Amino acid sequence: MAERLIAACDGASKGNPGPAGWAWVIADEAEVPVRWEAGPLGTATNNVAELTALERLLTELDPAVPVEIRMDSQYAMKAVTTWLPGWKRKGWKTAAGKPVANQDLVVRIDDLLQGRSVDFRYVPAHQVDGDVLNDLADRAASQAAQLQTPAGTDQGSPEPPASAPSAKSGAPGGRSRSGWSSSASGGPAGTNRRRATGASSGRTLKAKFPGRCRCGRSYAVGESIAKNDEGWGHPECRVGAAGG
Repeated sequence: MAERLIAACDGASKGNPGPAGWAWVIADEAEVPVRWEAGPLGTATNNVAELTALERLLTELDPAVPVEIRMDSQYAMKAVTTWLPGWKRKGWKTAAGKPVANQDLVVRIDDLLQGRSVDFRYVPAHQVDGDVLNDLADRAASQAAQLQTPAGTDQGSPEPPASAPSAKSGAPGGRSRSGWSSSASGGPAGTNRRRATGASSGRTLKAKFPGRCRCGRSYAVGESIAKNDEGWGHPECRVGAAGG
């Protein structure tokens, strides 16, 4: 019998619409992450980013393997599970008679779901001690939106941006709260991260969009931020990264 995988996917848009990105994380039956991927979308809405993340995940997965997919987007989940049958009956029109938004993505996802064993599970976003896989996907999508560059296991990238608890543990080669090995990408995570995103600069600027720093804390529009090895965040965290 085929093994069962657990996965999560998420999208991010900094402005909605604004710089957007998508990401997915695949774990084994023990919920240990084994692969991830994230990519940029240019300017797009949050709904487009969420649906794209699901479409990219389904494209990656073996259709013969049962999977549980965790998402924090009720729109994307309901679009492909609850609303889709009615849309198809109405010729891809909503109950109000309007064209279905993002129809191309919904149709593609519908095709990818045919003949597969997929269980969707909604998980609330940004919760203390929330779902670890969704947290990883959320952070990876946010980083892709901010940097507009692809990243992932197959590209030799380090693990997705660490959540606050794992960022504090930080033992080389150790495991984060998710169980992800920081050396799984081939070498210390800090080394790979510098190769992927370049050296940090000392420049600071005012944030145009709200975001989340590598330390796990968020920053607001207008707050001073600086480039660190994982994107943008608090200036003091950039200093910490440079020294670590």
